[in-house]
Amino acid sequence: MSSQPSGHTEQYDLVIIGAGSGNSIINEEMDGWRIAMVERGLFGGTCLNRGCIPSKMLIYPADLAEHAKHNERYGISTEFHGADWPAIVHRVFDRIDPIAEGGREYRHSLPNVDVYEHSAHFVGERELLVGGARIRGERVVIAAGARSFVPDVPGIDDVPFHTSDSILRIAHQPRHLIILGGGFIATELGHVFQALGSQVTIVNRGHRLLQAEDHDVSQRFTEVAADRFDLSLGTTVHRVYMTADGVGMEVSCDAGPRTIEGDVLLVAAGRIPNSDQLQVEQAGVAVDELGNIVVDQYGRTSAAGVWALGDINGRHQLKHMANGEAKVVQHNLLHPDDLHTYDERPAPHAVFTSPQIGAVGLTEQQARASGQPFVAITHAFGDAAYGWAMEDTTGFCKLIGDPRTRTVIGAHLIGHQASMLVQLLVQGMHLGNTADEMATGQVWIHPALSEVVEQALLKLIEAFDSHVWLH
Repeated sequence: MSSQPSGHTEQYDLVIIGAGSGNSIINEEMDGWRIAMVERGLFGGTCLNRGCIPSKMLIYPADLAEHAKHNERYGISTEFHGADWPAIVHRVFDRIDPIAEGGREYRHSLPNVDVYEHSAHFVGERELLVGGARIRGERVVIAAGARSFVPDVPGIDDVPFHTSDSILRIAHQPRHLIILGGGFIATELGHVFQALGSQVTIVNRGHRLLQAEDHDVSQRFTEVAADRFDLSLGTTVHRVYMTADGVGMEVSCDAGPRTIEGDVLLVAAGRIPNSDQLQVEQAGVAVDELGNIVVDQYGRTSAAGVWALGDINGRHQLKHMANGEAKVVQHNLLHPDDLHTYDERPAPHAVFTSPQIGAVGLTEQQARASGQPFVAITHAFGDAAYGWAMEDTTGFCKLIGDPRTRTVIGAHLIGHQASMLVQLLVQGMHLGNTADEMATGQVWIHPALSEVVEQALLKLIEAFDSHVWLH
């Protein structure tokens, strides 16, 4: 959209910053509103263009490749001969890019919506400078997400590197990928590239991968990952430098000093909110010490008429939670006298590594820190019929329970399709069922892998009845 004349401020009923989950706020009840949509990148936000969707479209062929390497134990002769990386990338983005462009074109087509395709920052109360234009909203929704954090490592500014924003569209598959970081982005993308034929080194300052997960899950995943990746754990990076073929690192780690050299570097050291780029303080919007926009239970910021949802408010960096918050904000904008609250129930999540991880609620560490009584049990996938048939020796379901209410307060799974199995526990926890009701109030299909969850629940009930509780 063209800029407005200098000094002129265009007035809107609603300004939305960010066309990810924020894009879903506009509905037919707002047809009489004048709306500004501000988006500096592709419509659909991080999830559609460089996050959840394309990464899972890469993970699926990676899963197939990984399975092909390990079928001998089942009497099946399969091999992995290599991947056509350009074909894989084209398959992903030839499907995704038209969706993003379709969303953009649709918003441009609406007579009551002006689309500003520029970076923006606040210059006053609910007022923004967008590509030379000044706009102001009676209401403003900030849904501008987060970006990759690049740590202050000596030499990092002097070498080429990728983040999750760019690595998914890389032209050629790395021969040797070095990943700086050990969280969900590092482990998911490490799985993709290693399964498809790259050598992968993961450099992590922690002594375990996925340290935000329950300790037992994190420990088990690190043990399994050591068979696939070159792990540099407990690492301090002293220097990053360019080589003739790519990038090198001088580090000290648990195993001692070492030099690591590869052709591609991926920085996956976490994500930070975009509040600083928006200069939200100019609008009176408060942030916490990490830069997350502070919101109340209704999604309101400290500034009147300004709302914030998704990654930028720091509650959860999860697309499904951002979508839920968008629905709440949409309702609250339309019904200011009947405000709905953000969902305060435990937020479920999954990590699509190999093996998968699914989790919801408290970890054992968090339960112990609370000082309240709890019980914790672990049940192996291999102890259920389907897991035994798979010869699974690493997967397990871990449950944390409150013996006073007999409810599940934490569930953590690592293993085949953990992202789906955890949903059985999410359902029971969110609907307020006790562990007894979840285990015995339904018929469990035999010999489905879901029996892992049933048997874990029965084991948790036994722990409740034993009265041997932890604190």
